[in-house]
Parts: sequence; structure tokens; C-alpha cells
Amino acid sequence: MHLRGAKAFKDIANFQDYHGLPEFRNAVAEFMGRVRGGRVKFDPNRIVMGGGATGANELLMFCLADPGDAFLIPTPYYPAFDRDLRWRTGVQLLPITCNSSNNFKITVEALEEAYKSATEANINVKGLIITNPSNPLGTILDKDTLKKLVTFVTQKNIHLVCDEIYSATIFRPPGFVSIAEVVQEVDRCNLDLIHIVYSLSKDLGLPGFRVGIMYSYNDQVVSCGRKMSSFGLVSSQTQHLLASMLSDEDFVGRFLGESSKRLAKRYTIFTEGLKQVGISCLNANAGLFYWMDLRPLLKEPTFEAEMALWRGIINDVKLNASPGSSFHCTEPGWFRVCFANMDDLTMETALQRIRTFVDQKKGGEVMPVKNKRWQKNLRLSFSAQIYDDGVMSPHKSPHSPMPHSPLVRARN
Repeated sequence: MHLRGAKAFKDIANFQDYHGLPEFRNAVAEFMGRVRGGRVKFDPNRIVMGGGATGANELLMFCLADPGDAFLIPTPYYPAFDRDLRWRTGVQLLPITCNSSNNFKITVEALEEAYKSATEANINVKGLIITNPSNPLGTILDKDTLKKLVTFVTQKNIHLVCDEIYSATIFRPPGFVSIAEVVQEVDRCNLDLIHIVYSLSKDLGLPGFRVGIMYSYNDQVVSCGRKMSSFGLVSSQTQHLLASMLSDEDFVGRFLGESSKRLAKRYTIFTEGLKQVGISCLNANAGLFYWMDLRPLLKEPTFEAEMALWRGIINDVKLNASPGSSFHCTEPGWFRVCFANMDDLTMETALQRIRTFVDQKKGGEVMPVKNKRWQKNLRLSFSAQIYDDGVMSPHKSPHSPMPHSPLVRARN
């Protein structure tokens, strides 16, 4: 037994090639298929590892684009994309404006308009980036919309990058539809243009393991990604552990089922609690957050008023919800609130604070929270960006060097 253990340790401690352990790639491919309802299979030989979704996203940008090239992306979108996709690659991100009139759904008309504006400005549009399910909206793209996007990129001969890192966080119908399923149903789809970014950080709650996956149907992209992946490999020990865990089908099934139930319960408690004080949220069915509509609390419909409201929540209520402007939302007054990473008591405290704040705000004045007991681990959200006093920097992120913690904690 001792000798077998020593040999196993030696096998995973020695240097591995950039393809990754076969058992790891096989287990990840099986898991990706399971999360997508078993309606599609993934080829382990197309899996390229990266240091989390951050590393996988950047790796894909290096493979697809040159400095100055651009990708279209619907708003609102994850703020750290400005760092992950742009800082070292020199790639531009061009927003496709989506708004609340249709629940922020991307339309072909808005997509065509953004593409036309870019080409008229002599910008080389290299592709389209979507997140499905959406961060920050917590919504999913339906099959019809996905088919239209695939048709669009095929006609324009540009790439489609699908970030699907929240695909197993669906907590109520409709179910998740992966781009991998859609491409099988679209006539004359050019698979060389289709790429998926995946991670185990959200679906399994393992962000510290730094497991990111770049999956491409393009042989050249896979080959290029493998050559570059040495800058963000997943350790052999981590691969070995996860291969064993993901191969336990009973555990995976129970984990995903329980996670879905808990997310549904937490989402319902928050959104129903907010309804009681007249605050609505975008109807969502996925993710670890909700998109809260605080437009009725703005003194005026401006981003300056949004920031003033955000500072009020921070300073007076001692909670942090990320303002929509940090997600490039074009309508002031929307906020993303993360609800998953807290215990039940913290959740109850957070919800009560928000409700109290809203009641006081509607009454005309918000009073600071005083003399209330609090959980020392209380946190409602990571701010998607870091704000100086009076200044919003679009280039900061939770991972940027900073002198103070992005978590705002109550002292009273």
C-alpha cells in the first residue's frame, strides 16, 4: 500500500505535459456534458487549461486577435473583462447597448448597429463575446437567440466566444442551453469560429483551485492555446484530485441538485423580501446574484445620482452592492447583489438592512446603522470595481493592488 501511494505521488509530482492529465481532461469533458443535460458531448482533446476563467479568457484573446482588434460585447457585462481581455492583449471591447425595456436581451438590430459603427470607424471586429448565463443579470439566452448569434458570426466571419462559467447554477426553469448544443442545429455553421470558456469556480464553488478551461472547435486555436498554456497551468495535484472527485457521479449529482435548491431558496427570500418594500429585481433563474432596480431611489436619473446612492449604502448601511455603471449599464439605478456566499443569519441581517434603508430613503432621509449586532463575516457583495472618493475608475477590479479591503464591514 505504501509503495503504491509513493508511486502515485511520484506520478503526479513529476512534470506533466501541457495537455494535462488524461483522466482530468476526460473527467472535465464528462462533467461539462452532464451540466448541459447530456445533450452534447465534449472532446477531451479540445480542452485547454488556464489559470481560472480569467486565464482562459485571456489565453483565447491572445489566440484570436492582434492588438487593436475588437470584440463586441452586450451590456451590462462583467467589469473585470476590461482587465482580463484587454490589459495585456491590447484588444478593444465595444459595447452592444441593451436596456431594461426588453429585460436587457441582446437583439440582432443592436448587434448590427454596433458592428456597423465599428466598421465605419475602421475598427477590425474580430468577434462577439457573450456570457451565458449572464453576469450580472442572472439570466440565460434562449435557443432562438443563440441560433441568431451563430448565424450572425457565420455571416460576418467573426468569432463567437461563449463564457459559460455559470452553466450549473440554474435554479429554476427554463433550462440552460449551451452554444455547443446550438451549433449542431444551425445550417452551414462554421465551427472554427466557435469557442467556449468554462471554469469550476462557480459551478462547484472552487475559485481557489484556479481551474479554467478553453474549449475550441478550431484545431489551430487548440494548438496555439496549448503552446501558450504553460503560463497558466493547473497543478498536477489539483488535476488528480478533481479527476477523482468529478468521476464520482453520485456525489456530483447530489452536489448539483442541492446547490440548485439552495440558490433557488436564497434568491426567493431576497427578491420577495425586497418586494415588500417596493423594490423589484430582474426576473432571473441562474447565477449567484440578482440585478436590483433602485431607480426609484435616485434623486435624478444620472450616474452621479447612482454613485451618490451607492455611497449612501456603503457609508450608512455598511453593505456593498455593485452599481450598474461598473458593469457598463447604460441606465443608472441598477445594482448587482451577490447572495450566495453568506450564512443564513448574515443573509437575514443583510436583507433587513436593505429593507430599512429603502424605507428610510423613501421617507426622505437615511439614518446610519447604529448599535446593532452584526456577523463579522457579513458581506453582501464584492464591488466589481474599486472606487476612490468621488472617482469611478473603469480600469480597476477586485484583484487590482489596493491599500484597503474591497469588503465594507460594519463596526457597530
